[in-house]
Amino acid sequence: MKIFGFAGWSGSGKTTLIEELLPRLTARGVRVSVLKHAHHSFDVDQPGKDSYRHRRAGAQEVMVSSARRWALMHELGGAPEPTLEELAGRMSPCDLLLVEGWKRYARPKIEVYREANGKPPLHPEDAHIVAIAADRSFPAGLPQFGLGDFDAVAQYILQYNGLA
Repeated sequence: MKIFGFAGWSGSGKTTLIEELLPRLTARGVRVSVLKHAHHSFDVDQPGKDSYRHRRAGAQEVMVSSARRWALMHELGGAPEPTLEELAGRMSPCDLLLVEGWKRYARPKIEVYREANGKPPLHPEDAHIVAIAADRSFPAGLPQFGLGDFDAVAQYILQYNGLA
């Protein structure tokens, strides 16, 4: 499984970029999964649902299954957050695992940058950023793409990971 990341400040367009890349990558026969990092307490369950009630009552893990999908929720209960590698190891086999977040993690990634955020670019301080998708250009010696240049970004990711 190849692991390739997307880093950028909140509101930069990481989720939108990944959403646009997924059909382009899967149309090329690549089996793609996504691992997203959240910096806050989040809930994929809804209050009042059985699984929510079970988890809130103390279950360490709750799995929900149907004919269409299954989901596993795991409470850390004070344990340290798993590493990206540990989480990736729990994923089903695929060709390419796209990782959103973990902006300071030592893995190849594209920086997604939006100037209106008013935040500094990440690539000058991160040698693991291998390309930039942005709404402006940078003097960096890295491949650069417009935020909406989805086909070119998809092709770059495929080539970078030896999947083209």
